[in-house]
Amino acid sequence: MRVLFTTWAWPSHLYALVPLAWACRSAGHEVLVVSQPELLPLIERTGLPGTAVGKDVDGVGMVRGYVLPSKDDPTADRRAPRGGKGPRALQMFTAHADSMVDGVTETARGWGADVVVSEPTALAGPLAAAAAGIPAVRLLYGADLMARARPLLPGALAPLAERVGVDPEGYHPFGDFTIDPCPPGFQAPAPAEHPRVPMRYVPFNGPGTPPDPPLPLPRSGHRRVVITWGHTMARLDPALFLAGHAARALAALPGTEVVLAVTAAQRPLLGEVPDGVRVVLDAPLHTLLGSADLVVAHGGAGTVLTSLRAGLPLLLVPQLPDHAGHAARVLATGAGEVLTRDEASAERLRAEAAGLLDREEGAGRREAARTLRDGMLEQPAPATVVGELAERVVACAA
Repeated sequence: MRVLFTTWAWPSHLYALVPLAWACRSAGHEVLVVSQPELLPLIERTGLPGTAVGKDVDGVGMVRGYVLPSKDDPTADRRAPRGGKGPRALQMFTAHADSMVDGVTETARGWGADVVVSEPTALAGPLAAAAAGIPAVRLLYGADLMARARPLLPGALAPLAERVGVDPEGYHPFGDFTIDPCPPGFQAPAPAEHPRVPMRYVPFNGPGTPPDPPLPLPRSGHRRVVITWGHTMARLDPALFLAGHAARALAALPGTEVVLAVTAAQRPLLGEVPDGVRVVLDAPLHTLLGSADLVVAHGGAGTVLTSLRAGLPLLLVPQLPDHAGHAARVLATGAGEVLTRDEASAERLRAEAAGLLDREEGAGRREAARTLRDGMLEQPAPATVVGELAERVVACAA
């Protein structure tokens, strides 16, 4: 089986594809990852074969336009206007699809792909699969925040469908089925008629190695908080990167050790780091969570699911719509707390973190996080899903 994976050029979206792509390779299938030229070096760093199509789109500039409003708003003059139904970012996703659809279609045909697997915002994937006459599969990277946009996609993508010879009303913009890595109870409500295949979430937080030397266990009687602000917010505007602010706030909590997980490029954005705060550079997040008690973060899907995979509650400060969507699922499942940017003063961060760390006050949040972890582990591993993928591809082709 030849499996073509596709995403637009955004690192976290690529990372969500990697575990299943490697599972396919390990099972003896051929794999190719296709995206815009900007992402090709990172694809190569995952060890997967890749190719570039289309042209780069100003993803950073477009994402910056969707930052949620706040009193202290560094991107207010660049905010995208709100209009219509569905996700605010649908215009951005269609722009990426416009860049990629011709190249993904040509690659699917020329390479002889048997199936196209795309992350949910890579809308060129299902179109290319339809044009090539092969099945399309969505691989979610978190909560299905695109579900409410489903009725809008045929109209939004009609010009692109016609360009590659596809009837805009005659294909499935969500593909033939969806692979879902979310644990039971976490997923946002979705149309019941669309087939879903559960898959265990396996963290891939980017190329890298564990810290050297390894993190020691927390001192006796101390709790450990890991703070991360992902890869997105620093790219949009340094003022949106709140990791240093959170570290300064939480370093004052008695009996608490703080670990800052950032990239080398983000290190200068932290500002003054209090004594005792350990800064870890370029280590995949999942390698830091074994001895943690709480994760404080921005609300990105990868960070949220990686933390829940470790059974850890979260304190989140979302500043983008999709981060707010994942933060809402954390809140709804009882696995953490959420603050807006305006609410996230040093005093409020300390108070919320103290509550989550408290043996009695935080017990319910910790139990909810562990329940989600257990639900993840009960789902079939990517290696198992590869077999079902192959069976469904054969069935779709019959």
